Amino acid sequence: MNTIPRRALIGGAAALTATPAVAQEWRPTRPLRIVVPAPPGGITDIAGRMLANHLQATWGQPVVVDNRAGGGGVTGTVEFLRAAPDGHTLLVGNIGPQATAYTLFRSLPYGPEALAPVSGLIRGPNILVVHPSIPATTVAEFVAWLRANPRAGNYGSSGIGQSPHLSAVWFHQLTGTQATHVPFRGSAPAMAALLAGDVNFMFENLIAASEQVLAGRLRGLAVTPAQRSALLPHIPALRETLPELAAYDVSTWVGLFAHGAAPQAALVAQNAEATRLLLQPEARATLQRRGSDPHVTSLAEFQDFVASEIVKWREVVRREGLQIEME
Repeated sequence: MNTIPRRALIGGAAALTATPAVAQEWRPTRPLRIVVPAPPGGITDIAGRMLANHLQATWGQPVVVDNRAGGGGVTGTVEFLRAAPDGHTLLVGNIGPQATAYTLFRSLPYGPEALAPVSGLIRGPNILVVHPSIPATTVAEFVAWLRANPRAGNYGSSGIGQSPHLSAVWFHQLTGTQATHVPFRGSAPAMAALLAGDVNFMFENLIAASEQVLAGRLRGLAVTPAQRSALLPHIPALRETLPELAAYDVSTWVGLFAHGAAPQAALVAQNAEATRLLLQPEARATLQRRGSDPHVTSLAEFQDFVASEIVKWREVVRREGLQIEME
């Protein structure tokens, strides 16, 4: 189930040689549906609605956004896979159901080969924030504190297996530190616990934590992607801070997927339109206001990116011994 499909590694090669005319060979012949495996209002939903508006204006066919939340994104993915693989139903997926879920969940009802990665849409950073009571102003000082207090530290997250949780897990694996994980039912209660000092630190979506950092209620030590964020440019990337974190690179991402059996011409056309959308200045501005950036990719680039994410998180999850039963 966890084998990276050959298509995900080399299937995009044809797209690299395709001419612009090839992308125009496929057009929808009836209304489209975009399945979003998340509730309305979040970044995955925002990406789906931006794309729906663009495709409807470009192709002249109605485009419906269908929110199917539940099961960490698995419910919506399964619903998407029930549709005919003809390119008229798309999935705006994310790091959970399209990368970590393959290792995290027992008896997952689909594998990577069921989906065809089409295009990146959004990448956004997480940030390591600590309560002001923690005697650390840098990552090096924080790691030293964790090593000196191996059983004293605890951290919150929005739930087991979510991106903020796994960001912390990989951090601990690379630094050889330990802390007790305290999962909450969502980001808001986890943040409330951190502000109250009930937990010591957490990895959180940057836009959700930035207000508290700027107000001085929390201390931001580092962001998780390879580069710093324009939102808080004075805060380093984790990989800058210690040699053992040189490989650390984590983004919460959203991408466009088609059915694994969808026509190649449909994937090429859909990638071309996603790229057109993301290159628009207003799209970039909309995403950056939410602490994220457009993730512009070719077919091959996004297929390689998804394959690498599956491998990366497979190793992290297995090393931690994490597994969750499907509900």
